[in-house]
Amino acid sequence: MKFGASMFFTDYSITPAVLAQALEARGFDIVWAPEHSHIPLSRKTPFPLGPELPKRYYDVMDPFVTLTAAAAATQTLKIGTGVCLITQRDPIQTAKLVASIDQVSGGRFVFGVGNGWNQDEMENHGAVFETRHKLARERIEAMKAIWTKAKAEYHGEFVDFGPMMTWPKPVQTPHPPILIGGAFPYSARRAVRYGDGWMPQTTASSKTPLTEVIPRFRQMAAEAGRDPASLRIAIGAQPPDRALIESYRTLNVDTVSTSLDPAKEDVILPILDHWADIIRRVNG
Repeated sequence: MKFGASMFFTDYSITPAVLAQALEARGFDIVWAPEHSHIPLSRKTPFPLGPELPKRYYDVMDPFVTLTAAAAATQTLKIGTGVCLITQRDPIQTAKLVASIDQVSGGRFVFGVGNGWNQDEMENHGAVFETRHKLARERIEAMKAIWTKAKAEYHGEFVDFGPMMTWPKPVQTPHPPILIGGAFPYSARRAVRYGDGWMPQTTASSKTPLTEVIPRFRQMAAEAGRDPASLRIAIGAQPPDRALIESYRTLNVDTVSTSLDPAKEDVILPILDHWADIIRRVNG
Protein backbone atom coordinates (compact mmCIF):
# COMPACT_ATOMS: atom_id res chain seq x y z
CA MET A 1 0.00 0.00 0.00
CA LYS A 2 1.12 3.54 -0.76
CA PHE A 3 0.96 6.45 1.65
CA GLY A 4 0.74 10.19 1.24
CA ALA A 5 0.30 13.45 3.07
CA SER A 6 -1.65 16.57 2.24
CA MET A 7 -1.01 20.12 3.42
CA PHE A 8 -2.45 23.55 2.80
CA PHE A 9 0.93 25.20 2.26
CA THR A 10 0.99 28.74 3.67
CA ASP A 11 3.56 31.38 4.52
CA TYR A 12 3.54 30.07 8.12
CA SER A 13 3.76 26.31 7.41
CA ILE A 14 6.70 24.03 6.84
CA THR A 15 7.98 24.70 3.32
CA PRO A 16 7.00 22.35 0.47
CA ALA A 17 10.64 21.39 -0.13
CA VAL A 18 11.33 20.49 3.50
CA LEU A 19 8.09 18.54 3.87
CA ALA A 20 8.66 16.69 0.61
CA GLN A 21 12.17 15.64 1.64
CA ALA A 22 10.87 14.48 5.01
CA LEU A 23 8.12 12.44 3.37
CA GLU A 24 10.48 10.84 0.86
CA ALA A 25 12.95 9.90 3.60
CA ARG A 26 10.18 8.18 5.60
CA GLY A 27 8.78 6.04 2.80
CA PHE A 28 5.80 8.12 1.74
CA ASP A 29 4.79 7.93 -1.91
CA ILE A 30 3.11 11.29 -2.58
CA VAL A 31 2.52 14.81 -1.30
CA TRP A 32 -0.81 16.49 -2.06
CA ALA A 33 -1.55 20.21 -2.27
CA PRO A 34 -5.14 21.53 -2.37
CA GLU A 35 -6.23 24.87 -3.74
CA HIS A 36 -8.53 27.83 -3.26
CA SER A 37 -7.84 30.94 -5.28
CA HIS A 38 -9.60 33.08 -2.65
CA ILE A 39 -12.52 32.93 -0.22
CA PRO A 40 -15.34 35.45 -0.77
CA LEU A 41 -16.79 37.02 2.34
CA SER A 42 -20.28 35.96 1.22
CA ARG A 43 -21.27 32.30 1.56
CA LYS A 44 -24.09 30.89 -0.56
CA THR A 45 -23.10 27.28 0.09
CA PRO A 46 -22.05 25.77 3.44
CA PHE A 47 -18.61 24.30 4.04
CA PRO A 48 -19.20 20.53 3.58
CA LEU A 49 -16.78 19.42 6.33
CA GLY A 50 -18.12 21.46 9.23
CA PRO A 51 -19.66 24.69 10.49
CA GLU A 52 -16.56 26.89 10.26
CA LEU A 53 -14.11 27.35 7.41
CA PRO A 54 -10.56 26.90 8.75
CA LYS A 55 -8.06 29.72 8.36
CA ARG A 56 -5.85 27.65 6.04
CA TYR A 57 -8.50 27.88 3.32
CA TYR A 58 -7.97 31.63 3.14
CA ASP A 59 -4.17 31.41 3.24
CA VAL A 60 -3.27 28.48 0.97
CA MET A 61 -0.66 29.01 -1.76
CA ASP A 62 -1.03 27.99 -5.41
CA PRO A 63 -0.60 24.20 -5.67
CA PHE A 64 1.39 24.20 -8.91
CA VAL A 65 3.98 26.50 -7.34
CA THR A 66 4.30 24.55 -4.10
CA LEU A 67 4.37 21.18 -5.86
CA THR A 68 7.09 22.35 -8.22
CA ALA A 69 9.20 23.25 -5.18
CA ALA A 70 8.47 19.81 -3.70
CA ALA A 71 9.45 18.06 -6.94
CA ALA A 72 12.70 19.98 -7.24
CA ALA A 73 13.74 18.89 -3.73
CA THR A 74 13.06 15.16 -4.22
CA GLN A 75 13.85 12.25 -6.53
CA THR A 76 11.00 9.74 -6.29
CA LEU A 77 8.17 11.37 -4.35
CA LYS A 78 5.06 11.90 -6.44
CA ILE A 79 3.32 15.27 -6.35
CA GLY A 80 -0.42 15.72 -6.67
CA THR A 81 -3.16 18.31 -6.58
CA GLY A 82 -5.65 17.35 -3.95
CA VAL A 83 -7.69 18.83 -5.50
CA CYS A 84 -7.33 21.30 -8.38
CA LEU A 85 -10.55 23.29 -8.86
CA ILE A 86 -10.84 22.94 -12.61
CA THR A 87 -14.12 24.87 -12.79
CA GLN A 88 -12.06 27.92 -11.80
CA ARG A 89 -9.17 27.45 -14.24
CA ASP A 90 -8.81 28.02 -17.96
CA PRO A 91 -8.40 24.56 -19.57
CA ILE A 92 -5.80 25.57 -22.16
CA GLN A 93 -3.53 27.23 -19.61
CA THR A 94 -4.13 24.44 -17.07
CA ALA A 95 -3.23 21.81 -19.66
CA LYS A 96 0.10 23.57 -20.14
CA LEU A 97 0.63 23.79 -16.36
CA VAL A 98 -0.02 20.07 -15.93
CA ALA A 99 2.24 19.10 -18.82
CA SER A 100 4.98 21.44 -17.59
CA ILE A 101 4.98 20.18 -14.01
CA ASP A 102 4.93 16.59 -15.27
CA GLN A 103 8.00 17.42 -17.36
CA VAL A 104 10.00 19.18 -14.62
CA SER A 105 9.16 16.42 -12.11
CA GLY A 106 10.16 13.63 -14.49
CA GLY A 107 6.65 12.21 -14.76
CA ARG A 108 5.72 12.29 -11.09
CA PHE A 109 2.54 14.39 -11.25
CA VAL A 110 -0.93 13.14 -10.26
CA PHE A 111 -3.85 15.34 -11.30
CA GLY A 112 -6.44 15.25 -8.55
CA VAL A 113 -9.43 17.37 -9.55
CA GLY A 114 -12.68 18.54 -8.02
CA ASN A 115 -15.67 20.56 -9.11
CA GLY A 116 -15.87 22.76 -6.02
CA TRP A 117 -18.39 23.50 -3.31
CA ASN A 118 -17.99 27.26 -2.86
CA GLN A 119 -20.54 28.87 -5.16
CA ASP A 120 -19.34 32.42 -4.52
CA GLU A 121 -15.72 31.51 -5.27
CA MET A 122 -16.42 29.87 -8.62
CA GLU A 123 -18.87 32.60 -9.65
CA ASN A 124 -16.03 35.11 -9.22
CA HIS A 125 -14.26 33.10 -11.95
CA GLY A 126 -17.28 33.22 -14.25
CA ALA A 127 -18.47 29.65 -13.60
CA VAL A 128 -22.15 28.90 -13.01
CA PHE A 129 -22.74 26.73 -9.96
CA GLU A 130 -25.63 24.76 -11.46
CA THR A 131 -23.68 23.73 -14.58
CA ARG A 132 -20.26 23.24 -12.96
CA HIS A 133 -20.22 19.47 -13.40
CA LYS A 134 -20.66 19.59 -17.17
CA LEU A 135 -18.16 22.44 -17.34
CA ALA A 136 -15.62 20.32 -15.44
CA ARG A 137 -16.15 17.31 -17.70
CA GLU A 138 -15.70 19.37 -20.85
CA ARG A 139 -12.53 20.96 -19.48
CA ILE A 140 -11.08 17.53 -18.65
CA GLU A 141 -11.97 16.22 -22.08
CA ALA A 142 -10.43 19.30 -23.72
CA MET A 143 -7.21 18.94 -21.72
CA LYS A 144 -6.95 15.28 -22.69
CA ALA A 145 -7.14 16.33 -26.33
CA ILE A 146 -4.40 18.92 -25.80
CA TRP A 147 -2.11 16.41 -24.06
CA THR A 148 -2.54 13.61 -26.58
CA LYS A 149 -2.86 15.28 -29.99
CA ALA A 150 -0.37 17.27 -32.03
CA LYS A 151 -3.23 19.35 -33.41
CA ALA A 152 -5.92 19.44 -30.76
CA GLU A 153 -9.42 20.79 -30.98
CA TYR A 154 -12.54 20.55 -28.83
CA HIS A 155 -16.11 21.60 -29.39
CA GLY A 156 -18.51 21.57 -26.46
CA GLU A 157 -21.14 23.73 -24.86
CA PHE A 158 -18.74 25.47 -22.47
CA VAL A 159 -15.33 24.74 -24.01
CA ASP A 160 -14.87 25.40 -27.70
CA PHE A 161 -11.65 25.87 -29.65
CA GLY A 162 -10.42 25.01 -33.12
CA PRO A 163 -7.23 23.17 -34.07
CA MET A 164 -4.23 24.31 -32.02
CA MET A 165 -0.64 23.34 -31.37
CA THR A 166 0.75 23.52 -27.84
CA TRP A 167 3.71 21.95 -26.05
CA PRO A 168 5.12 20.48 -23.91
CA LYS A 169 3.22 17.23 -23.77
CA PRO A 170 3.29 15.32 -20.46
CA VAL A 171 5.98 12.74 -19.73
CA GLN A 172 3.35 10.20 -18.68
CA THR A 173 1.32 8.65 -21.46
CA PRO A 174 -1.33 9.27 -22.44
CA HIS A 175 -1.31 11.86 -19.63
CA PRO A 176 -0.89 12.07 -15.83
CA PRO A 177 -3.52 10.05 -13.95
CA ILE A 178 -6.72 12.03 -13.34
CA LEU A 179 -8.33 11.27 -9.99
CA ILE A 180 -11.81 12.68 -9.38
CA GLY A 181 -12.45 13.90 -5.84
CA GLY A 182 -15.74 14.03 -3.97
CA ALA A 183 -18.45 12.10 -2.19
CA PHE A 184 -20.41 9.03 -3.27
CA PRO A 185 -22.27 8.53 -5.55
CA TYR A 186 -21.96 11.60 -7.78
CA SER A 187 -18.20 12.05 -7.91
CA ALA A 188 -17.84 8.28 -8.19
CA ARG A 189 -19.94 8.36 -11.35
CA ARG A 190 -17.74 11.11 -12.76
CA ALA A 191 -14.63 9.08 -11.93
CA VAL A 192 -16.03 6.11 -13.82
CA ARG A 193 -17.04 8.28 -16.78
CA TYR A 194 -13.83 10.22 -17.42
CA GLY A 195 -11.30 9.60 -14.65
CA ASP A 196 -8.44 7.23 -13.96
CA GLY A 197 -9.42 6.89 -10.33
CA TRP A 198 -11.41 8.25 -7.42
CA MET A 199 -10.56 10.28 -4.32
CA PRO A 200 -13.57 9.49 -2.07
CA GLN A 201 -14.66 11.91 0.60
CA THR A 202 -17.09 11.78 3.49
CA THR A 203 -19.05 14.94 4.27
CA ALA A 204 -21.63 16.12 6.76
CA SER A 205 -24.36 14.94 4.37
CA SER A 206 -22.57 11.78 3.19
CA LYS A 207 -21.34 9.87 6.23
CA THR A 208 -21.35 6.27 4.95
CA PRO A 209 -18.01 4.68 5.90
CA LEU A 210 -15.63 4.42 2.99
CA THR A 211 -15.20 0.70 3.67
CA GLU A 212 -18.85 0.32 2.60
CA VAL A 213 -18.68 2.77 -0.29
CA ILE A 214 -15.60 1.36 -2.05
CA PRO A 215 -17.21 -1.99 -3.03
CA ARG A 216 -20.20 -0.04 -4.39
CA PHE A 217 -17.84 2.10 -6.47
CA ARG A 218 -16.18 -0.96 -7.96
CA GLN A 219 -19.59 -2.43 -8.80
CA MET A 220 -20.55 0.87 -10.43
CA ALA A 221 -17.41 0.72 -12.57
CA ALA A 222 -18.07 -2.86 -13.65
CA GLU A 223 -21.67 -2.05 -14.58
CA ALA A 224 -20.40 0.83 -16.74
CA GLY A 225 -18.06 -1.51 -18.60
CA ARG A 226 -14.85 -0.37 -16.96
CA ASP A 227 -12.34 -2.66 -15.29
CA PRO A 228 -12.66 -1.85 -11.56
CA ALA A 229 -9.02 -2.82 -10.99
CA SER A 230 -7.89 -0.16 -13.47
CA LEU A 231 -9.33 2.69 -11.38
CA ARG A 232 -7.10 3.90 -8.56
CA ILE A 233 -8.58 4.77 -5.18
CA ALA A 234 -6.72 7.38 -3.12
CA ILE A 235 -8.21 8.14 0.30
CA GLY A 236 -7.25 11.31 2.16
CA ALA A 237 -7.73 12.82 5.62
CA GLN A 238 -7.16 9.52 7.42
CA PRO A 239 -6.12 9.00 11.06
CA PRO A 240 -3.06 6.91 11.99
CA ASP A 241 -5.28 3.88 12.66
CA ARG A 242 -3.50 0.72 11.58
CA ALA A 243 -6.62 -1.46 11.77
CA LEU A 244 -8.54 0.94 9.54
CA ILE A 245 -5.66 1.13 7.10
CA GLU A 246 -5.45 -2.66 6.98
CA SER A 247 -9.16 -2.74 6.09
CA TYR A 248 -8.46 -0.38 3.19
CA ARG A 249 -5.62 -2.64 2.10
CA THR A 250 -8.01 -5.59 2.04
CA LEU A 251 -10.21 -3.53 -0.30
CA ASN A 252 -7.21 -2.90 -2.59
CA VAL A 253 -7.09 0.81 -1.93
CA ASP A 254 -4.09 2.24 -3.76
CA THR A 255 -3.12 5.13 -1.47
CA VAL A 256 -3.99 6.30 2.05
CA SER A 257 -3.02 9.85 3.04
CA THR A 258 -3.05 11.96 6.15
CA SER A 259 -3.95 15.64 6.32
CA LEU A 260 -1.37 17.79 8.07
CA ASP A 261 -2.01 21.17 9.65
CA PRO A 262 0.02 24.04 8.16
CA ALA A 263 2.56 23.95 11.00
CA LYS A 264 6.34 24.09 11.29
CA GLU A 265 8.83 21.23 11.53
CA ASP A 266 8.64 20.87 15.30
CA VAL A 267 4.99 19.86 14.98
CA ILE A 268 5.04 18.03 11.64
CA LEU A 269 8.12 15.81 11.85
CA PRO A 270 7.02 13.81 14.94
CA ILE A 271 3.70 13.15 13.20
CA LEU A 272 5.55 11.87 10.15
CA ASP A 273 7.72 9.65 12.35
CA HIS A 274 4.58 8.04 13.79
CA TRP A 275 3.22 7.47 10.29
CA ALA A 276 6.55 6.02 9.17
CA ASP A 277 6.19 3.35 11.84
CA ILE A 278 2.69 2.54 10.57
CA ILE A 279 3.99 2.33 7.00
CA ARG A 280 6.65 -0.16 8.05
CA ARG A 281 4.13 -2.28 9.95
CA VAL A 282 1.51 -2.30 7.20
CA ASN A 283 3.96 -2.98 4.37
CA GLY A 284 6.17 -5.35 6.30
